[in-house]
Amino acid sequence: MVNDLKHDPTRIRLLELAEGRGVSLSALSRLLGKNVSYLQQFIRKGSPRKLEETDRATLARFFGVEEAELGAPDSQDNSYDPPKREGNIPNIPLRVANWVDVPRLALGASAGPGALAEDDAPAGHLRFAAGWLRELGLTPGALSALTVAGDSMEPTLRDGDEILVARADSDPGGRLRDGIHVIRRDGVLQVKRLQFGPGQASVISDNRAYPSDMGVPLEEVEVLGRVVWKGGRI
Repeated sequence: MVNDLKHDPTRIRLLELAEGRGVSLSALSRLLGKNVSYLQQFIRKGSPRKLEETDRATLARFFGVEEAELGAPDSQDNSYDPPKREGNIPNIPLRVANWVDVPRLALGASAGPGALAEDDAPAGHLRFAAGWLRELGLTPGALSALTVAGDSMEPTLRDGDEILVARADSDPGGRLRDGIHVIRRDGVLQVKRLQFGPGQASVISDNRAYPSDMGVPLEEVEVLGRVVWKGGRI
C-alpha cells in the first residue's frame, strides 16, 4: 500500500503544488477545516483513500488548477448534473468553470499625485477563470487587483479602472521589463510606465499634462508588480 501511495498521481501532484506555493500540508489541512495532520495522513498513510469532493474543490480553487489534477473523475471534471425535478422540466447539465479568486486590495494605485501605501489588506476579490490566467502565463497565487486613482496614465488607464498586478517576486525577469508597473517611491504607491536603462529607469506618465521623471536611479524605485490586465467602465 505504501509503495502505491508513492506513485499515486493525485498525492504526487498535491505535494508538488504545496511545495511550489511554499505552503505546508498542515496549513492546507486548516484551510479545509480539518485537523493539522489530515493531508499528511492522506499522502503518507492513504487515509482517506481519496479526497472528499468539497475538499478537492477547495484545494483546486486555492492552487488555481483543474480538479482533475487532484483526482476528480473525468465524468465529474468541470461539470455536474443538477438534481432531477418533478414535472416536465428537463434535467439540463450545467457547466461549472474553475475560478480563481484574486484578492482586491483596499489601497489604490495612484495614477496621479500618489497615495500612501499603508494597508494592503484584501477588501474583497475579483474572480477569473483559471484556464484564462494560465493562457496568459500568470501564477494565480502571485496576483493582486487594485483600483487606479487619478488620470496621469490616461488614456491607457483611467480613474476607477481595475488592474491585475503580477507580483515582482513571481516574475524576476519581468521586474526590469519595460511596461506599466506598480511602484513605490518615498513611501508613495504609484502606477507608471517604466523604461529601464543601465542602473536607472524613466518613470513616465502617459498623460502629457503630467511630468515624467527621466533617469531615476533604480534604488529609488521599488517595483512591486507588473500590470498585466485592466478592466473598467465604458
